[in-house]
Amino acid sequence: MNKRILLVEDDPSLGFVIQYGISQKGYDVTLCKDGVAGEDTFKASPFHLCIFDVMLPKMDGITLAKRVRQHDKNIPILFLTAKSMVGDKLDGFSAGADDYITKPFSMEELLCRIEVFLRRSSDAPVVSDNSFKLGRYHFDCANLIIKIDETEKTLTQKEAEILKMLYQNRDRVLKREEMLGHVWGNDDYFMGRSMDVFISRLRKYLKEDPAVQIVNYHGVGFRLEIR
Repeated sequence: MNKRILLVEDDPSLGFVIQYGISQKGYDVTLCKDGVAGEDTFKASPFHLCIFDVMLPKMDGITLAKRVRQHDKNIPILFLTAKSMVGDKLDGFSAGADDYITKPFSMEELLCRIEVFLRRSSDAPVVSDNSFKLGRYHFDCANLIIKIDETEKTLTQKEAEILKMLYQNRDRVLKREEMLGHVWGNDDYFMGRSMDVFISRLRKYLKEDPAVQIVNYHGVGFRLEIR
């Protein structure tokens, strides 16, 4: 079955060009022109990847990504944005986006991003079928679940990848560029800021056990410490 992609772009010319270009590579692309239609379409059919413009009528792309994340923690979300402000991009990552691409962009660049995400999501599975004890927490990598006592939290794919990498390297300080290269595939400035957002989330999830901490070694990286 062809991979199904949900594209939400309100510019009719750009939407047509992107839809046509992606379809030429064999993908099944559904185009919506506003955020509300995008959410309804996402709920109605299964998709393998989402591409959202940030500035959309009826419902902006940030809100749409949050709504999608309520239904699916793992589907890759790629933002199209004309904005270059750091805060806008961090808002996107906080909403659950996996990456962004800034307009104007080439079709080759977009297709490369799509192929990377679909390849990662189709690998079985991204996190291996095992589980770990982190203090009082039980971390189920395969099902992206972290549990303490009767409280259970479902992680996003990237949160699980980061936590697993920290656990497997808990005997040393894991360098930032090493983590970025493994999880995001590059170590540019905006990816680094987005990783900080994910680390902050993980710290909140782990706060019930003071013996488990993600320690920041300034200018170097992070280390998972379990006392």
